[in-house]
Amino acid sequence: LRFHDQHLGQRCVIVCNGPSLNKMDLGFLRDEIVFGLNKIYLGLESFGFYPRYMVAVNRKVIAQSADRLRAMNCVKFISDRGADLMPRDALTYHIRTMGVETENRSKRFYRDITEGVREGHTVTHAALQLAYFMGFSKVVIIGMDHNFPQSGAPNSELVMQGDDPNHFSPAYFRGAKWDAPNLAESEISYRAALAAFHADGRAVVDATQGGLCDVFPKADYRAVFGL
Repeated sequence: LRFHDQHLGQRCVIVCNGPSLNKMDLGFLRDEIVFGLNKIYLGLESFGFYPRYMVAVNRKVIAQSADRLRAMNCVKFISDRGADLMPRDALTYHIRTMGVETENRSKRFYRDITEGVREGHTVTHAALQLAYFMGFSKVVIIGMDHNFPQSGAPNSELVMQGDDPNHFSPAYFRGAKWDAPNLAESEISYRAALAAFHADGRAVVDATQGGLCDVFPKADYRAVFGL
């Protein structure tokens, strides 16, 4: 199957979209295999790297980003919930994603993406399942601030008034609809991901600058990447 164990034993970096990215010199990512998430395209020019893979599962995000995502020259994994917005092509693959409330609720992490991908209330969790399926032995997460100064009830639909303080770009959701995070459910998903990686002798570390998530082992990104 395409992508299965394609990166066996290698390291990848999942770049989330928190404001902490602006505190880092990300040029080192040019030499890494990177998963970009959602609207990371807003920062690529200033960040100085380009992702090998892109992941987007939230239909609002896909609708707001379809034109920009289509133009990206990398492999894109898009939820089948947005298949009509981004049809499959040479670089676009649809993944069958499921919310926690649907189909086998007890299964939080799918090792085989042909069975599905659990959204887990965060696109980062979808990326972790893809990374596992591809065979990466170490995943480094950056930009996962796990902190949303402007938010509402978990999973509620909101409209961002003014600049977006939750992401690296003030334009990220400016004036747009977005879904409030569910940090408690996200953490349950992350624990399931960490358990799956550890059970197979693989590692996930969180090298976010000042990130508030306490699920994954912490690391200083400068030490991880030898900077």
